[in-house]
Amino acid sequence: MGCAVARATLLLVLIAGANLVPAWARQPSSTIAPAMTDAAKAPVPKLVPPSAPIAFSDVPGWAADDHAAAFSAFTASCHAMIAKSTDPDIRAVCAAALALPPKPSSAQARAFFETHFAVYPAEKGDTPGLLTAYYEPVLQGRRSPQPGFQVPLHRRPADLVNLVDEADRASKPTSLTHARKTADGLQPFPTRQAIDEGALAGQRLELFYVADDVERFFLQIQGSGIVDFGDGSRVRVTYDGKNGHPYTSVGRYLIDQGIMGADQMSLQALGQWLRADANRGRHAIWQNKSYVFFREMPGATGPIGVMGVALTPRRSLAVDPEFHTLGLPIFVDAPAITHITGKPFRQLMIGQDVGSAIKGRQRGDIFAGSGDKAGAIAGITKQAGRFFVLLPKPRS
Repeated sequence: MGCAVARATLLLVLIAGANLVPAWARQPSSTIAPAMTDAAKAPVPKLVPPSAPIAFSDVPGWAADDHAAAFSAFTASCHAMIAKSTDPDIRAVCAAALALPPKPSSAQARAFFETHFAVYPAEKGDTPGLLTAYYEPVLQGRRSPQPGFQVPLHRRPADLVNLVDEADRASKPTSLTHARKTADGLQPFPTRQAIDEGALAGQRLELFYVADDVERFFLQIQGSGIVDFGDGSRVRVTYDGKNGHPYTSVGRYLIDQGIMGADQMSLQALGQWLRADANRGRHAIWQNKSYVFFREMPGATGPIGVMGVALTPRRSLAVDPEFHTLGLPIFVDAPAITHITGKPFRQLMIGQDVGSAIKGRQRGDIFAGSGDKAGAIAGITKQAGRFFVLLPKPRS
């Protein structure tokens, strides 16, 4: 959820979703439908203003923000945007940003944004959207199987191919996004259950080992994490592809089966239920056929988003690429969120990630950071908010 799984909002993705049949499964043959064999291109940047521009002074909380922190996150995206974007306005605004000192004052950064961008309400009227949060978990693991650490994290198989661009996965929630390349053509990759029952055995794909299926499942939902080996050493792992099957919510499965009420569902409650009976829990997790592969990131200073850029806590935002150009700034006005900064959340964010549950013009997922504290923030973030989109001014 890049790490964008995958990268999905914590509680919402546990209870959202529906068991929809993917397109390839409705074909009479076991092969993939021909229309799906060509990888989709990355989303085309959408620089069409969503509404009429407004003054920056009309954006609630604009003047009080730390624009230098937002500028730092924005410039982290600029190298990727210059390399990949064909839009001259994007390339020009990034060149201007990179020409500034790397650590401008907040006043200098604010002047940069106001000079080079125009700001637009993401939606006409005052109808708010939804803000949630995600985080990078820290979990215990071992480099080889040991008592208490028998569940493998797998690296990406060599025969796994993308059918859509990773940045576009979130727009294909019911379609096959990856497949297995075989001598007979592309075939659906094994499901989560098949992998757990040995479909990848003997391929030496085991990266590390964690405590149980639940730890791995929650890590796969988040898309990246830190593995602590218990000897003072740690390493980051991040999303490196998936088996291509659509995500199915295990929490929603339990609710639909009458096992747990929607008002009872939480990350903690789900984890407790799954762990209380290992066989029962494994069967429930198997309802989600999607399975994520990881790669090690030695020396990485933070989790990597879909743009290939390290995410910035509380400044990186997962957005819907159908409506937003990745890498550009979005000001979030969410006064009901007070638990992140200790005051109403009004901050300039950078759209640097995507997520399976992040759909809509005013739907965002805030990267809260790493570890248990960030996880606690993510677990209670589900509040209304409005977006104000910053688009580069056209070159004269």
